[in-house]
Amino acid sequence: MNFDVIVIGAGLAGLVATAELADAGKKVLLLDQEPEASFGGQAWWSFGGLFLVDSPEQRRMGIKDSLELAWQDWLGAAGFDREEDEDYWGKKWAAAYVDFAAGEKRKWLYEMGVRFFPVVGWAERGGYLAEGHGNSVPRFHIVWGTGPGIIKPFEDRVRKAMEKGLVDYRPRHRVNELLTENGTVIGASGDILVHSSAARGEASSRETIGDFEFHAQAVMVTSGGIGGNHELIRKNWPARLGDAPKKMISGVPEHVDGRMLAITEKAGGRIVNRDRMWHYTEGIKNWNSVWPMHGIRILPGPSSLWLDATGKRFPAPNFPGFDTLGTLDAIMQTGFDYSWFILTKKIIEKEFALSGSEQNPDLTGKSIKKVLGRVLPGPTAPVKAFMDKGEDFVIANTLPELIAGMNKLTGENLLNLADIERQIHARDREIENKFTKDLQITAMRGARNYLGDKLIRVASPHKILDPKMGPLIAVRLNIVSRKTLGGLQTDLSGRVLDTSGNPVPGLYSAGEVSGFGGGGIHGYRSLEGTFVGGCLFTGRQAGRALAKELG
Repeated sequence: MNFDVIVIGAGLAGLVATAELADAGKKVLLLDQEPEASFGGQAWWSFGGLFLVDSPEQRRMGIKDSLELAWQDWLGAAGFDREEDEDYWGKKWAAAYVDFAAGEKRKWLYEMGVRFFPVVGWAERGGYLAEGHGNSVPRFHIVWGTGPGIIKPFEDRVRKAMEKGLVDYRPRHRVNELLTENGTVIGASGDILVHSSAARGEASSRETIGDFEFHAQAVMVTSGGIGGNHELIRKNWPARLGDAPKKMISGVPEHVDGRMLAITEKAGGRIVNRDRMWHYTEGIKNWNSVWPMHGIRILPGPSSLWLDATGKRFPAPNFPGFDTLGTLDAIMQTGFDYSWFILTKKIIEKEFALSGSEQNPDLTGKSIKKVLGRVLPGPTAPVKAFMDKGEDFVIANTLPELIAGMNKLTGENLLNLADIERQIHARDREIENKFTKDLQITAMRGARNYLGDKLIRVASPHKILDPKMGPLIAVRLNIVSRKTLGGLQTDLSGRVLDTSGNPVPGLYSAGEVSGFGGGGIHGYRSLEGTFVGGCLFTGRQAGRALAKELG
């Protein structure tokens, strides 16, 4: 069989690249180790948030955004400090991506049928100075249909190309080696795995029933990151974030194992920024797990009181939703790998959202009626299910009962009632006025100046110990693994580079395995909405560049 390109990995980046190649008339072999049920990869599970700049949705919400402001925010978040080497191409990809987000990204998606929820979310608020980390304005655009909604147009394009004979999709094909000849990548070989009926995200058998070897003019690696491989995460864990957590839960299926990174490195590709990664601090164990140690991230509003494992309040700006890695650092410095939210029923019903398509059936199912139900009193059904069944939740009518339940949950008796009561009373006294020295309360009040936050995201400030706002709720927060920020270094055409900075002939990459572009488009930190978006952009760029190169 003759193929122009072999694409390894049928996640979003692989689908986008395959669609672009097939549209250019190229014949593509699409390989993936998982069953067909996992077509589309991790993006299917996502909330579907996309980083857009100066969009119609922003303007309708009264948000003034610009390319210049977005680039200022990106640089403040990324903190590129290896610009002559490991960050050289990542920064170029970042500039191209922000320009894309402020330009044709929305139109390109809109023309394929992608629509957006009208209220723009404000993720990673930062909490520092203007040139520091964080989004200065809301930019988190939720796709109508969440993760499945963003995958659908590309899956449709690939399946149409399959019908035309331009794409040969082979699930259960695990690549073990990239084949080279005189320094040029000419194909891939590996194992054929036994058929599996495992559902999307479930563990599938690694039993082999054969092997394969295919050749092509070029190979593109789009295999994802290391988020499901805790051993590899700990091996690459940066000292700047303290010791690696002894316990983590997984925000991605276990097949997100990073094995293609080492395989591609062996074929001549260079891996950069291994120490950069993105893990969330607000993880709760899924009461209805799909994969081992299945973790769900809480997308919190800014009002919950955040305490470390010993019951001490985190200092500014370690507030919910402000600086993911800054708070991760603060947590790991405590010597424990978990922390606590304390909040009220009033806060949870307005401020708790859960990341993931399956945790947002109203948005995923495109039900306007169910979405409107979010403004009604009480938590959403998925949040209520975790309150009722999740092992990380404690609910009580009084603070003594709550603290006793928290200590019972961990079995460590680290929490002192008098100490926590003092901190909450101190915080509650600051609610008396509309001005305060407590920066978290200032941030809460400031957030409500944005209409979207006031309507559906931020509770009106109130005393945590006000019985009318109860019951009291505590949530144990785990570290949940998620994204790889470093990866294969690529130029702006998606060509994988070697240790000398030269392209490896015949070798391309896109998506998370390439650090979402150049081996690290994000630098040290993400502004959110940029992981799915990074897969879209790199898949498009690499697919189009390779199609042009092949002529």
